Amino acid sequence: MRRRPYFLIFVLILGYAFFYVPIASMIFYSFNKSRLATVWGGFSTEWYGKLLTNQQVLDAAWLSLRIAFLSATIATILGTMAGMALARFSRFRGRVLFSGLVSAPLVMPEVITGISLVLFFIGLEFLIGWPNGRGFTTITLAHITFSLSYVTVVVQSRLASMDRSVEEAAMDLGSKPLRVLFDVTLPIISPAIIAGWLLAFTLSLDDVVITAFTNGPGTTTLPLYIFSKVRLGVTPDMNALATIIVLLVGTGVALAGFLMYRAEKKRERDVQMAIAANK
Repeated sequence: MRRRPYFLIFVLILGYAFFYVPIASMIFYSFNKSRLATVWGGFSTEWYGKLLTNQQVLDAAWLSLRIAFLSATIATILGTMAGMALARFSRFRGRVLFSGLVSAPLVMPEVITGISLVLFFIGLEFLIGWPNGRGFTTITLAHITFSLSYVTVVVQSRLASMDRSVEEAAMDLGSKPLRVLFDVTLPIISPAIIAGWLLAFTLSLDDVVITAFTNGPGTTTLPLYIFSKVRLGVTPDMNALATIIVLLVGTGVALAGFLMYRAEKKRERDVQMAIAANK
């Protein structure tokens, strides 16, 4: 029994090492002077300089960021509404069908989703002439389709665990339902909404399979560019590009966590002040 905690600690360290040692080695070799990705030739930052002057990489990164931001924002709005409908309205006609349609992208293979979307876009263009070919619009719609489900699950779970007495108290004090929504419900579930947006943004920025089916000429996203490059072998400039992505995503997650922590502390402080004022 005394040795068991040490074994658990060892397993925990081994698990973290399995995930993070490859990332650390990738960051280490991004400063490699050699053209061979796994042969150390000395410390150098030349690959970062070459990467930032590569117009093809910059265009792909800018396209990916625009698609991820737009798709995550729309998916968060729609996912929040879908999560509220599933959490607050336990019985309505078509609820089972609606819940199944929302959850389907979570379990559907990405290849099947990509094929169905490209067939849908081709049929839609044949019928009404829109969208005109595949590109930015089709990629964004495809990313909204699968990221919407993740936002819905996050928001629905937060609403299911929320204390509804706070909303009932606000309505007892004379607030209208719409006012309660914006003044009480949304501020309370805002951490879940932010988490859903970050998840949708990350999934969109990372997607390869569905994007490969729905993109067109001149709309190569950053993951597709990286995938096409590493098929010929990993190079130090790809290590540098991946390092920049890891740092940006890590910084964004840390910042979002800090802001949500501050918001939660402020909410708890306001609740304590309100309780003290009523005594």
